Amino acid sequence: MSAPTLITERLRLRPWREEDLEPFARLNADSDVMAHFPKTLSREESDAMAARIRDGLALNPFGFWAIEAPGIADFIGYTGLSRPSFAAPFMPAIEVGWRLARKFWGHGYASEAADGALRHAFEALALPEIVAFTVPENMRSRAVMERLGMGRDPSEDFEHPALPEGHPLRWHVLYRITSAEWRAQKTRRSEDRRA
Repeated sequence: MSAPTLITERLRLRPWREEDLEPFARLNADSDVMAHFPKTLSREESDAMAARIRDGLALNPFGFWAIEAPGIADFIGYTGLSRPSFAAPFMPAIEVGWRLARKFWGHGYASEAADGALRHAFEALALPEIVAFTVPENMRSRAVMERLGMGRDPSEDFEHPALPEGHPLRWHVLYRITSAEWRAQKTRRSEDRRA
């Protein structure tokens, strides 16, 4: 079962196309975009990552979708859901993640796209909970997590086992949101709009 295309107010979360590879490679080579990752990616590494993402979306009901902003840009980055494969106290889990080209930061696209992925997780897939994580210094992503209604218990922060001991990016903060919390938040926002 392949993942469906998702529509939000301003965005399309869709399957990947061949023409996405070049802007994706530029995004992955940008040191600002990749500041909280171990390194920037070469074109070959970026293409290989896109191929893995595309294969996953074709075989599963979720994954990382390409984000299109109709009338603005055909590709601004990706967002979606994945199943991390490393060992950690909170595993097994499904995470929500995103990566946008720098020129599209500051417009609310990451929050809108990630919320579309959460809607799919909780409404279509009936998942009970979604997590997100990043390094403590990544305040932009942490702000997105908080706008999504995700909460953090500092006692759950963890060392990412894919990075060596002593690596400056090894320590991660963990955020969570349950289906019930997400639904309650949607109800509150709907009531606020009507008030």
